Formats: sequence, C-alpha cells, structure tokens
Amino acid sequence: MKNTSLNDTIVAVATPPGEGALAIIRLSGPESFPIVDNLFRNKDLSRAESHTLHYGTLYKENGEILDEVVVSLFRNPRSYTGEDVVEVSCHGSSFIIQQIMETCIGAGARMANPGEFTMRAFLHGKMDLSQAEAVADLIASESKGAHDLALKQMRGGFSEEIKKLREELIQFASLIELELDFSEEDVEFANRDDLKSLIRDILKYIRSLKDSFQLGNVIKTGVSTAIIGRPNAGKSTLLNTILREDRAIVSDIAGTTRDTIESYFNIDGIRFRLIDTAGIREAEDTIERIGVERSLKEMESSSLVLYIFDATELDPVQLVEELEKYPLGDKNLLIIANKMDLNPYLKPEEYYSGDLIRKDNFITLSAINEMNIPYLQEKMVEKALLGVPGQDDAIISNSRHYEALLRSENSLQQALDNLSSGITGDFVAMDIRHALQALGEITGEVTTDDLLDKIFRDFCIGK
Repeated sequence: MKNTSLNDTIVAVATPPGEGALAIIRLSGPESFPIVDNLFRNKDLSRAESHTLHYGTLYKENGEILDEVVVSLFRNPRSYTGEDVVEVSCHGSSFIIQQIMETCIGAGARMANPGEFTMRAFLHGKMDLSQAEAVADLIASESKGAHDLALKQMRGGFSEEIKKLREELIQFASLIELELDFSEEDVEFANRDDLKSLIRDILKYIRSLKDSFQLGNVIKTGVSTAIIGRPNAGKSTLLNTILREDRAIVSDIAGTTRDTIESYFNIDGIRFRLIDTAGIREAEDTIERIGVERSLKEMESSSLVLYIFDATELDPVQLVEELEKYPLGDKNLLIIANKMDLNPYLKPEEYYSGDLIRKDNFITLSAINEMNIPYLQEKMVEKALLGVPGQDDAIISNSRHYEALLRSENSLQQALDNLSSGITGDFVAMDIRHALQALGEITGEVTTDDLLDKIFRDFCIGK
C-alpha cells in the first residue's frame, strides 16, 4: 500500500459523505495530539488524560474560527490503531468538514489511504488479519445474520483456533527440520504417530471450516431468489405481499411485467434478493421476448427458484409438463400453487411427481390474501440453509480464507500420505511448510505488501 509509513499522522472523515447533524474527523499517528492541540485553544490537550472528551472551539492557524467541536482523546496503545488517536466531532456541513481537513493537512497530517486506520491496528497487533477483514464485513452488513457473523469474527472467531493448531504444527515441523541436520545418523525426533494424529485433527477442523463456507456466503451475500411462472400466475402480487409494499405493478392483463424487478428482504437474519421476472410464454412482441429471455437467465443464475402457478389453471399433468420445459437442474426449488382462495379444494398430493414435485417443496397459498406467506418464508430459509452446518459452529464467509484453507488441506493431506508411505522427512517438512504458509496467511502471521494492499484497498477511507 502506498504512503503507509507509521511515522506519518493520517487524517480522514470517519462518517459517511453528505450533510448531517454531526461528522467525525479522525487522526492517528505521533502528531495527532500536537496538531489538534494547536487548533483547539480552550485547553492544553497535551496534558489531558486518555479516553476523555473536551468541548471547545476549533480555530485555523490564523485565528479564524472553524467550528464548535467535541474532541475525543485516545492515547497509545489504548486506541483502535494502537497509536495516539484524536477524533473531532464537528457539525456535518461539508464546508466545515473540508475546512477542518485542510487545516489538519496544512498542519502536518496527510490524507489516510482506504483502510489505513485498520491496517495500522493490524500492524500494531491490535487485531489479526481475519479480524481486520471482519471490520469491513461489519460495516457492509445489511442483515442480522451478516452483522452477527462479522461481529463474531471480529472478536476472534476461528482465528484463535487456527493460531493454536498452527503452533502445534510448527513444533513438529521444527523437529523434522532438526532431523534433516542429522540425516546421516538416522535419528527421529518427531514421533510419526503423534504427527499423524495431529494432522488428522487439523484436517478435520479445516474441513469443517471449509464446509461452513456455503452457510457463511449465504449469510454474508444473501440468496438470489427468482420468482418465475406463466403470465398472470401472481408473481408480482407475491413479491408485493412478501415485501408489504407495492413494488411491482399488478394487473389482470397478462404480460404486465416486461423486465426483472429486484428487491431485498430479510427473513430470520438471511438476506434474500427477490427477483420478479416476466411471465414465461411464447412472446407476442420483441420487448416481451427480451423479458422472457432475462427471466430464464435469472432462473439459471439464482440459488433459489420460486415457481408459482395459478391453482385454477394447471392440473397435475400440465404442471409437470410445464416444469420440464425449464433448465432447473439441481436448483433449490419451491413450487407454489397460488390463488387457493379460488380453488380451495385442490389436493396437493395429486400433484406430487417423483423427485420433481414433493411434499417438502410444494406450497399452497393465496398471495393476495396473504394466506400461508409465513410458511413460505420458513421454507425459503430452510432451502437457503439446506446441506450446510449449524450456525453454532465456527463459520467462514471470506473467499480468501476458503482458498487458503483449501491449499492448507491439500498440503496436509499430502504430508499424511507421505508419512504413511514412508517417504523421507524432507518431503514431509516441505508439505508442512506449505500448510503453515497457507494458515498463516489467514491470520496475518504470514503477509506480503501485495496481500495487505488487496485486503485494505476496498475499505472506506475513514476506517
């Protein structure tokens, strides 16, 4: 990352852009206190205690008043970054913010790079790399599930367990490396059975973390959910009922929806991206044909498909014929018989057909009357979490962590195979070194400038 000298004092606006009642300007570095103290003439901040608030007036160096502010002081190492940190709470005028920023920069600070405050926290040992990444996830979280997952990771998550297992592996690796120095004497310092047992335990934990990635990804990014079916089946009505707002136009005229309509909705902490699609039929004009093509594309790319049909229109044979037209593959599928208020005598069991239509994926409801909507939502969550481990276990949601775990797993499995086949210790040591490298990249015990730049460049400036 460019301009990352820890000798610099950095400054940035820590609150979102735009006008508001208040804004926070954050400084971190060795000159934070002197810079603000020179502008804040009500009190000598250089002698003030850490974790204290001070109200007063902020002045430019020429004596011109900038604003009435509250200054928060955090002395190193008891701060977010581990350095001296000052936060200036001012009024949220963009003009005031700009003036204070320019004054601080003129007094010796420089503009912070994206994520530089959190990067300094990592470099000063205030958090490991996986915790630092969780800060960005916490800021970006848009559901309770994503918030809880990021918060858990920021407080340590699985990183402490990774560090512990890595330390145990290092002990064995060092013994094997020592054996190489005495190769002519045919000595064995590392007990092979104990090493095999440790590797198996680590592999078991790594694989459980890998398996959790599906759940973590669902919680973090949400579930893309396509609502498909014939025109006038009630797709837009269902979308509006779930969202409890008139998001899509509803009409008795078939083909009203010509393009996809997207909205987000949270159910039990899981974020769903609901996509109302154009009714699928033989298009009557060019625009409708484009809409149908987009509907099919959304269906193919979605994690969950809600197929809705008019319960007064399709009989069991017709429904099967209709579904077989679509490239559903192994999609998570819920089949919804809508307009049950007009056909209350429909028997669901008559529609069941092998693996395609079953009791567990067939739902009867009336979207316009909100009948069975809570049950539909329960089934959506159930489908979203199908085949993933429980949320009580450690969960990963970061693709970088997943890739590092995969590399570590491959190296450890190779080491285990080599131990079982009696291959010499130098090959085993090499495999273990590769595994340690991959595990160390997760927590930041092994880093490069390129890795840090990649991680922190997408952070917001003030964090």
